[in-house]
Amino acid sequence: MVTDPVAPAMQMFLTALDFVGTFVFALSGAVAAVKRELDLFGVLVLSFVAATTGGILRDVLIGASPPAAFVDWRYLVISLSAGTLTFYCLPLIDRLRSPVQFFDAAGLALFAVSGTQKALVYGLDTPMAALLGMLTGIGGGMARDVLLSEIPTVLRAELYAVAALAGASAVAIGELLDLPSLVTTLVGAALCFGLRLGGLYRGWHLPKATAPK
Repeated sequence: MVTDPVAPAMQMFLTALDFVGTFVFALSGAVAAVKRELDLFGVLVLSFVAATTGGILRDVLIGASPPAAFVDWRYLVISLSAGTLTFYCLPLIDRLRSPVQFFDAAGLALFAVSGTQKALVYGLDTPMAALLGMLTGIGGGMARDVLLSEIPTVLRAELYAVAALAGASAVAIGELLDLPSLVTTLVGAALCFGLRLGGLYRGWHLPKATAPK
């Protein structure tokens, strides 16, 4: 088992980001499952998968073994609580415009910056830390879409992976410039969230492939 090199204060900060990201990604998975009329078990499974897949991939790749989602019971409780809340109180959550996309954007931003921060404290260089942050952000959404037999959002022409990479890069570059971690994390999360919402509500997107006629 690898000794965790993260200082206690940073560990607490990263854990808090992980918990918030876990909750909002679990909501996105649960809302999508309820709208597809899955039963309670299916909703809870999808909420857990959407909430933890990105973090598990991150921890495995940086050698933080076993992954936090498997050794800390709070990740399971948070994801199942979000799933149960959504199953029984969807009308309350559904008051938000496009709740799945909103929660997914929030989870994407939080996981992208927390994944980058954790990669940096585990010694990855700036480009690789940013890429791992992006992977942390998109992992849960990809798993959710695959389980629902949908084309993953990251493969469409929306600003999804690009938004995650932008937010993660802001954090990594800020660390390279020795800027305060809290500031770069907030800036990175806001950048990712803003780009994602811009893609959703203002039509920002990458060029789309067109099949020859």
